[in-house]
Amino acid sequence: MNSPSVFEKVGLPKPLAWGYMGILIFMMGDGVEQGWLSPYLIEHGMSIQQSALMFTVYGVTIAISSWCSGVLAEGYGPRKAMLVGLLLYIIGTVGFVGYGMVRLSFPVMLFTYAIRGFGYPLFAYSFLVWITYRTSQDQLGRAVGWFWFVFTGGLNVFGAWYSSWAIERLGYQNTLWTSIFWVALGAFFALILNRDQFKPSAATTETKTKDLLSGLTIIRKEPKVLIGGLVRIINTTAQFAFPVFLPIYLATHGFSTVQWLQIWGTIFTSNIIFNLIFGFVGDRLGWRNTIMWFGGVGCGITTLLFYYSPVLFAGSYGMVLLCGVLWGALLAGYVPLTALVPSLVKEDKGAAMAILNLGAGLPVFVGPALVGLFIGTIGSEGVVWVLAGLYFISAVLTRFITLPKESISVNQESLTAQSL
Repeated sequence: MNSPSVFEKVGLPKPLAWGYMGILIFMMGDGVEQGWLSPYLIEHGMSIQQSALMFTVYGVTIAISSWCSGVLAEGYGPRKAMLVGLLLYIIGTVGFVGYGMVRLSFPVMLFTYAIRGFGYPLFAYSFLVWITYRTSQDQLGRAVGWFWFVFTGGLNVFGAWYSSWAIERLGYQNTLWTSIFWVALGAFFALILNRDQFKPSAATTETKTKDLLSGLTIIRKEPKVLIGGLVRIINTTAQFAFPVFLPIYLATHGFSTVQWLQIWGTIFTSNIIFNLIFGFVGDRLGWRNTIMWFGGVGCGITTLLFYYSPVLFAGSYGMVLLCGVLWGALLAGYVPLTALVPSLVKEDKGAAMAILNLGAGLPVFVGPALVGLFIGTIGSEGVVWVLAGLYFISAVLTRFITLPKESISVNQESLTAQSL
């Protein structure tokens, strides 16, 4: 018997290794404007309302693209879907930077930034479908853990670090121009150096289009997929809600903007590490148990702890940072959801992933929308309790996401073989 390779030991699918590198680099390019684009545009004459509208429309296109990615990747092959995502990203960036930002034309910026929003979900989430098809079930938790490691690491960590270096040396607009280089380099790794072959569905174009438009049929076949999609929405809703009001709340306790950015960046450094750890934990302790206890219950508790930490620890920067890091670490407890939901169905995994990917895209505007809806009546404290309550609800929902008996037996046999 051949001894397992290093790739197999760490749960990284060897045939797709170059693809993972490509996702990391692509998402780094996509993340170059994280944290500064909205203030920059407001400083150059755009109103807060216009900025909010632009990012809301951007969130809508991300959600639509996230939904389409699963079915497109399954029907036409992930390589083609990823290529479409790359082209839309480049077209949107050229229009946004080259015309919209230069002329400060809000209609152009609104339209082109929306086009740009179609790019990364098609590229990244189509690769996620590729992973779910090409990875054995006993390694799937770790494989998707690696995906979220490179996805979040590129978007929230390396993108921010590179941007902080580039804007001082190249300027804001030129930094955005360089994003095209990085996404193209990521595509080179993921689409050219990655030689793995994926055979798309044999269905006709008419059938594929019908599947795309009526993808919700998977919910009728397997309602647990819908539950998985709802849990996925809850997973990162707080991630997009916190930046709207937490910096203002922390400022009342003496925290500067720089300190907030340091806390936020450190949270996601911890998150990408635990994306890997919870991939392993999920494969060992069970995907459902990991999501339910570490993700749902853990995030519910640490959401409240993070918010109240300035009061509990008398404004201690170190303790507030630690509480934030704990929340970021347990946020990764939802990683096995990407392995659990596609395993609910034997076929139509792309449709199942479409629901899950839609759940990943919706929080981009669901989080800020919740803040806007409630903060005026119940304040920031009330909003935090709403977010914590959603996490606890997700733990309850996860109890109902049970695998088919045959999938459970296969997984148990694989885990037994690993322990021998």
